Amino acid sequence: MGVDQPDSEEMIDRRVSCDGERATVRYLGPVPPTAGLWYGVEWDNLERGKHDGSHEGVQYFTCRNPKGGSFVRPAKVSFGVDFLTVVREEYTIDTEEVLSQEISISSRKLKWGKVKERSYENLPSVLLTRSEVNGAGAEGEIRETTPNVQWLDMCGTLLSCWEDVAAITQQLEHLEGLHLSVYFLSASVEISVTKTLSFNLFPSLPSSSLTAWCVVDELGKLRSLVIFTCRGNRLLSSDGNPRTANQMLIAKLGKLELLNNGQILPDDRKGAECDYMKMFGLEWLEAGGGSETSREFIIQHPRYLSLVQKYGAPDEGLLKKWVPLALKNQLLKITFVFPDHPDRKPIEKKLPDSMEVQKVKGLLNRLLKVPPSDLKLTYTTLKKMGIEYEIDGDLKTLHYYAIEDGDQVQVRWS
Repeated sequence: MGVDQPDSEEMIDRRVSCDGERATVRYLGPVPPTAGLWYGVEWDNLERGKHDGSHEGVQYFTCRNPKGGSFVRPAKVSFGVDFLTVVREEYTIDTEEVLSQEISISSRKLKWGKVKERSYENLPSVLLTRSEVNGAGAEGEIRETTPNVQWLDMCGTLLSCWEDVAAITQQLEHLEGLHLSVYFLSASVEISVTKTLSFNLFPSLPSSSLTAWCVVDELGKLRSLVIFTCRGNRLLSSDGNPRTANQMLIAKLGKLELLNNGQILPDDRKGAECDYMKMFGLEWLEAGGGSETSREFIIQHPRYLSLVQKYGAPDEGLLKKWVPLALKNQLLKITFVFPDHPDRKPIEKKLPDSMEVQKVKGLLNRLLKVPPSDLKLTYTTLKKMGIEYEIDGDLKTLHYYAIEDGDQVQVRWS
């Protein structure tokens, strides 16, 4: 049984198939001077369209690409069918057709003796790549028909939202792997049903499939998600540094054990989560801090309050507004002092706040003739005299540590 075409008010943002191409509905209505209804669609293939959603000076919808849109008649649009309809189409064997075929080996002709009917109940893997799956269908049918599926590929289907994904996967109790294109899935922050998804492998997503952190927050609701691969995606932090983006991924996905095939050790997780707290600490304070954090902040940072409970509130004295490094590249006057070597005079240098710690150590190596790996750095600030703060991340910048003009860096080595 296929899924019926949705009501008109539900058609916007639905995934559709049209002339063999995938698209998303952006508009439904008249397009004068022609009569009748039109669908305004945005094509997945950005070269497939003709315009940006406008016609004769009227903007009916918008597209990512100025040539990414088209108007098509309803008769040409398919909203797809339910999960089991596609499974039966893909995995049913026509026994009569098979038995009627002859097999030739050398000069001998053989015929099939018996063809065993395939049981959907025993399917371990279901591959529905670029099929027209658009939903789960009748409640409970997937659980009864394909209960033993362990691997499911629904990449490039007509699924439109996380509820549709959840309605399918929550019926597959043995599911361990899911391959899914999330670029076109709407990412509502109120989808509680995704908490019931049960799988522990999330394979590589297509290039450019993650464009917003709200999608990652949705993935964070998948409590069994332990392996995640997202190489090649446009997933950036505010400083534009891919390493910072990886730190944010680890912090946002609390159960993750492997990221891009790299194991996440306990120290890696602690560092990423503490860095994340510091990165958004000022926003947290402005949103109410520990007293009553605003709902908007919690939506944007679902794990932040649990991290505060885990590690304690971030030090307010070291928090400052996080500014992308591309917009901020000022010179800082820093004084290097050597507590364990009082005979050495302090050294003053002007360094860009975008300078990474490993490059600072390289500079000190040239000045002191001490291997960078032996150098241990801390710093003190005029804001809190007498307290030394550790500089323990070679790939982080001076700006990240909130080091300001006039601060002192203590240099020690073994």
